Amino acid sequence: MSSTAERRWGRPAGTDGAGWAVVDVETSGFRPGQARVVSIAALALSDDGNVEKSLYSLLDPGVDPGPTHVHGLTSEMLAGQPTFGDVVDDLCDVLEGRTLVAHNVGFDYSFLAAEAEMVSAELPVDTVMCTVELARRLDLGLDNLRLETLAAHHGVTQMKPHDALDDAMVLAQILKPVLVVAQERRKWLPVHPVTRRRWPNGRVTHDELLPLKATAARLPCPYANPGTFVEGRPLVQGMRVALSAEVSHTHEEMVERILHAGLAFTDAVDMNTSLVVCDADAPEQGKGYQARELGVPMLTSAAFMQHIDSVIGGSAIEAFTEKSPAGDQFTLF
Repeated sequence: MSSTAERRWGRPAGTDGAGWAVVDVETSGFRPGQARVVSIAALALSDDGNVEKSLYSLLDPGVDPGPTHVHGLTSEMLAGQPTFGDVVDDLCDVLEGRTLVAHNVGFDYSFLAAEAEMVSAELPVDTVMCTVELARRLDLGLDNLRLETLAAHHGVTQMKPHDALDDAMVLAQILKPVLVVAQERRKWLPVHPVTRRRWPNGRVTHDELLPLKATAARLPCPYANPGTFVEGRPLVQGMRVALSAEVSHTHEEMVERILHAGLAFTDAVDMNTSLVVCDADAPEQGKGYQARELGVPMLTSAAFMQHIDSVIGGSAIEAFTEKSPAGDQFTLF
């Protein structure tokens, strides 16, 4: 398992990948581990979006199916259907070696992880991608980013909303043109790593999928902070960058680029901040205002994205190791 420092967030849309696994689940509630999955659909797609294999099944959750008015599934319909344990091997076959994709991927992934742990299974998932975040990056000018809205925008017919198979098929059809647009606009795909742990007793647990900003703000940067950004000079690895609310890119995409370039993301503005990205000319609140008060340099998001393609190398921080003197013995009392 790679360490946190070695993981990578996001990748250019034009970079080849190993394919996608589009997933949708319908559930008996909203809390993974308590609510259960009542139906599941998973489609294995090639990197360019063509379906290669699939899985669909109703599931007997052993509990009340919950909001029947949403997913249309009753206890009578689910009685005698396979359990999650019955289909988990087939599901893993679809997921193996691919990036798991869902519309609000945190929801679907957390339910699949909880179900897998209940049957002592390990999901072969190392990366996930949220199509809500991807659509947000493309700035399509839509009123909302619900699946049915995106389907209508791309001319895809949705027959049964909140049906796992129909939702997965619709998302798979949407994904192909969305990937093309992302490549044309030179966007980064929000492909994020997920982690799991194997305990001494052999049990596997899947770590929670946290928002990127919450994770990135705590990541140690491998480069020393070289100080503040100077206009007319390049960015240097190790610089601490904060993002104001007034930017033209999504924060997630900008954080991905910050981490990829070897810069440090910070959620605070202080005297150690090298740069604040802000599109407002005279911000009166937030991080842009704090930067003005402290004299921290600011760049527009457009200028920052130009600079980030030519970041120069910084001074690496050597890992601290303390060696015990040879022959020393320690006794615990």
